[in-house]
Amino acid sequence: MARYELKLPKMGESVAEATITSWVKEVGETIDIDDTVVEVATDKVDSEVPSEVEGTLVEILFEKDAVVQVGETIAIIEVEVEVEGEEGATTDVSKKEEVKPKTVAAVEKTVEVAKETAATTIDTSSSDRFYSPLVKSIAQTEGISVEELETIKGTGKEGRVTKNDILSYLENRGGQPRVAAPASTEKKSAPQSAPAPTPVSLSGQDEIIEMSRMGKLISKHMIDSIQTSAHVQSFIEIDVTNIVNWRNKVKNAYQQREGEKLTFTPIFMQAVASTIKRHPMINISVDGDKIIKRGNVNLGMAAALPDGNLIVPVIKNADMLNLVGMTKQINDLATRARANKLKPDEIQGGTYTVTNVGSFGSITGTPIINQPQVAILALGAIVKKPAVIETPEGDFIGIRHKMIVSHSYDHRVVNGALGGMFIKTLKDILESWDVNQDF
Repeated sequence: MARYELKLPKMGESVAEATITSWVKEVGETIDIDDTVVEVATDKVDSEVPSEVEGTLVEILFEKDAVVQVGETIAIIEVEVEVEGEEGATTDVSKKEEVKPKTVAAVEKTVEVAKETAATTIDTSSSDRFYSPLVKSIAQTEGISVEELETIKGTGKEGRVTKNDILSYLENRGGQPRVAAPASTEKKSAPQSAPAPTPVSLSGQDEIIEMSRMGKLISKHMIDSIQTSAHVQSFIEIDVTNIVNWRNKVKNAYQQREGEKLTFTPIFMQAVASTIKRHPMINISVDGDKIIKRGNVNLGMAAALPDGNLIVPVIKNADMLNLVGMTKQINDLATRARANKLKPDEIQGGTYTVTNVGSFGSITGTPIINQPQVAILALGAIVKKPAVIETPEGDFIGIRHKMIVSHSYDHRVVNGALGGMFIKTLKDILESWDVNQDF
């Protein structure tokens, strides 16, 4: 017998950790190659961790809801065949007596360290922020109270305090004592807590529904965005009659040639990417007192899920795609988003987001900025309207297809001129659509 360490695999660029959501297999169960052992979550995407070996699950090292770093051993599988090691060597049955004690000792040590860490970390249950076990352990060792921990700026995902953040804070902390101060003398510079929510009265006909994990994440993300950015909106109405007529003319031929349905979304996304190239200072992020001008145009595309939640897959380097390439990317991401098959990498790295509120019949909306971006565009429903049409022969009334676009932007770094010029450029691009062009 040999023991195989199942590790949390790398799940994409910049993904450093994941939360265990459920164990599919239990201790003692037989596992085949490619069987899903555990389900994990990173931000909004759920992933499955399969086994690369065949054997029996003998140990689970992390419980449900534990946060695990990429590369950490999460379970031990006992196998009867040779298992390749990290350097290509194998652990064979004939070496059972030599290998097993060492492996068992290593696993026991890992479990013991985890138990000790859990027992010696501070209690942050009253905080709305997430702190990893490592950060809490360092805070406990260095005498950092929960109130003081709350004041540390986090550079991790969703503002989380990372190991480097707390170590950097300690370097600048000077000769502060390494033991926690009594409650009466603790530092009071932490931000004031939010007012307590108004109690909700219940009647016998009411039903209490627990928020889903994704729902909680979205709720926190939206509140954080409102508290971070100074939201301002600009609106403009765009005549998309030429686009509607052109799509109606070519959509059947397009589907026959490309095997893809041509919707309005890729047309609008391509126009947004072109607009960003003309106004690159909308494609930025804010880091303290610094502005980060993004080198790539990565468009987030808000997509509705069957359960009512939203997810934002990202079209990387959108400005480099032609209409066919954009269509294929959008259809693929939207299909896999609805099937919960997106990879963690595919919802990260966005620099600007577009949401289509018109898909639900809304004529416009005021979306919340997707941090750390500084702007988001909402596409309203396309509706027929009577409009004044100017011609060399004079003005007349005609039926036109119109769409209202709303632009939410961060007024800390995007002024009204840029916010307004951006959607004016988008309007010019869409209204000059050539109805005679090919696809």
